Amino acid sequence: MKWIIDSDRPIYKQLVEQIELRIISGIYAPGEKLESVREMAMDAGVNPNTMQKALAELERMGLVFAQRTSGRFITEDMKVIEEAKKGLAVQEISAFLEKMKKLGMGRNEILELMEKIEEGEKEDDHIKH
Repeated sequence: MKWIIDSDRPIYKQLVEQIELRIISGIYAPGEKLESVREMAMDAGVNPNTMQKALAELERMGLVFAQRTSGRFITEDMKVIEEAKKGLAVQEISAFLEKMKKLGMGRNEILELMEKIEEGEKEDDHIKH
């Protein structure tokens, strides 16, 4: 998964979001050892201090933990990962609903459109196989 950094928001927050997504989606497995701060920073094209700040925030969130001599690891606590997943889903859905309301769409219109889109995707999947 490629790092995507834009200039709209603080870089460390973007790093937190992207690492969180990697954890939630299973790209980083529970208990997996992360690369060093320097390696991760180089890979993302950011300053090591910025990556350090992002990882410290992820530690505060409970998604990452440090072992003094061994480095940083992804939490093995699936409850913490599930809570992060649910929190991220709520944020995304809230933003989506806000945009739909600005378009003047009501609940039923939104649900109907979502069902049509989902059915279309299922039909597309069926055609591909």
